[in-house]
Amino acid sequence: MPSDDLLRKILKESKSFACVGVSPNPVRPSHYVARYLSLKGYRVIPVNPGQLGKLLFGADVVANLSDIAEPVDVVDIFRRPEAVPAIVEAALAMESRPKTIWMQIGVTHPEAAARAEAAGIQVIQNRCPKIEYQRLFGELRMGGFATGIISSKL
Repeated sequence: MPSDDLLRKILKESKSFACVGVSPNPVRPSHYVARYLSLKGYRVIPVNPGQLGKLLFGADVVANLSDIAEPVDVVDIFRRPEAVPAIVEAALAMESRPKTIWMQIGVTHPEAAARAEAAGIQVIQNRCPKIEYQRLFGELRMGGFATGIISSKL
């Protein structure tokens, strides 16, 4: 289980997220998480072979991680656990490896996580960066969640 300090560090230091499996459908979690990240100032690179060439969040959708020419800080996985090993291998093959592989809520793969960690990549499993951002930076207070952050904001 990652510490809040580690999650906060990742979210503060990261500038870009490659969202693998992102959907253009605004009611899908992958869509609203990626949209939220883009609204928070992260560069979001949508990865979905079925949406190749379309525009999402101000960026062209690419088919695979291998199609991304620039460095990516976080590979955010919105796919089923059985797809994770191939995604991790693709991340490891990137010219500029990501610092973090982040698996969304409900997505875990211990073997693939161990492979990434052995290669020096941080791995977060079964967590959502949107929820963690809101929780760690005091945005969940309006929803009645106890964030543990004291703030004078109303």
